Amino acid sequence: QVQLVESGGGLVQAGGSLRLSCAASGRTFSNYHMGWFRQAPGKEREFVAAINWSGGKTYYADSVKGRFTISRDNAKNTVYLQMNSLKPEDTAVYYCAADYATDLLTSDYDAYDYWGQGTQVTVSS
Repeated sequence: QVQLVESGGGLVQAGGSLRLSCAASGRTFSNYHMGWFRQAPGKEREFVAAINWSGGKTYYADSVKGRFTISRDNAKNTVYLQMNSLKPEDTAVYYCAADYATDLLTSDYDAYDYWGQGTQVTVSS
């Protein structure tokens, strides 16, 4: 089992920044690709960003490319999502997820084995 705990969400004005963190425990963190997903009210959960086990490869949704940066610190068992130039449409619950690293980095929701409880991000206009 891998336990994931997100933090860093909150209320921010449009154009502002937030940094989300996701702390992992339970299994060897560096065995897992990590992803961030989000879910807005009334919408399906959508892919935001992913990073491979070593941190050497990243993958972003078109909607956040150039504004968000995913990174990880394997020594601290933590993955981060730096969010800049936030827009009201970024408002959602943000979830981190872990995918055991046997395959390529993916945006496929079903590939991820473990999920955190989510953290709310609200961007006001």
